[in-house]
Amino acid sequence: MAKLWNAAQVELAKNGSRLTLARASRESGVPVATLSDWRRGNHVPREAEELLKVVRLLCAWAKQDPPVESRWRRLIDDPGSSATADVSHVPFASSIVALGDRLTSAFSAPHVEIDALCLNGQSLAAAMGNPIHAIHAGVVRPAKISVRVLLPSRDIALAFPCAVDANDSEDLVHQTWLGQRNAHAQSMTAMLRSLRSTHGIDVEVTYRALPITPMAKMYLINGTEALFSYYTIVRREAEINQRPMEVYDASAMGLVRLFGAGENGPDTAFVEQSQLWFNSMWETVSTEMVYTY
Repeated sequence: MAKLWNAAQVELAKNGSRLTLARASRESGVPVATLSDWRRGNHVPREAEELLKVVRLLCAWAKQDPPVESRWRRLIDDPGSSATADVSHVPFASSIVALGDRLTSAFSAPHVEIDALCLNGQSLAAAMGNPIHAIHAGVVRPAKISVRVLLPSRDIALAFPCAVDANDSEDLVHQTWLGQRNAHAQSMTAMLRSLRSTHGIDVEVTYRALPITPMAKMYLINGTEALFSYYTIVRREAEINQRPMEVYDASAMGLVRLFGAGENGPDTAFVEQSQLWFNSMWETVSTEMVYTY
């Protein structure tokens, strides 16, 4: 969706026109918030006709051939296929889908260990629903789950997200991000800790705050895998407190790179060094995460 959106934006700009979420919403009938989530890869669309309305509109604006509808419908019919299918035929490569698959596999281990570095924890919280569902379905049952997450501190001036106009309610953008960070952290913590009472699983979930804005998101899984992607910064229109605002923010994650630490495999050094780097950040410059505004 991000690539198609950008192509449409370029073509419209040639005629002195602009592509905004509000315009796409007005002409497609799809809510602004939904369009924003699709564009950034935060979740996979559930209604095929809604999705196709937007895709047809963007293709027309981008002066591209009409979409091959079967490929877009496949995303909804079989969202997990995006993690393994030929990249050239997949319209979305959501971090939530890719991460959810790897987490579910990881939860087959007796002791699950997940370390994560990210901007607000949204993808991790959403993807964690996959293995939790697998536990309730009786597919997997680890004895212990240990999760450590590094997120930016509430007290720093974030490099992104931020308002394009420095005088344009910068604090409002920061408070919106902080609310999202806190909500995702508290939601995932509650879901995982509930497994103590329902399944007798030993669960440890810890969040700590960093004094920096992360330039990439990384997930380390059971010491054997690393899921990694840089954040690409884009200028976009956001609706905050029912007010449209231009912000600089991280774009959709796109295709993530999975590194696996097999027996002397080519990715082993990257996974091991990533784990050492995470541990060093955790043990030195990170601080206890504060949730209050």
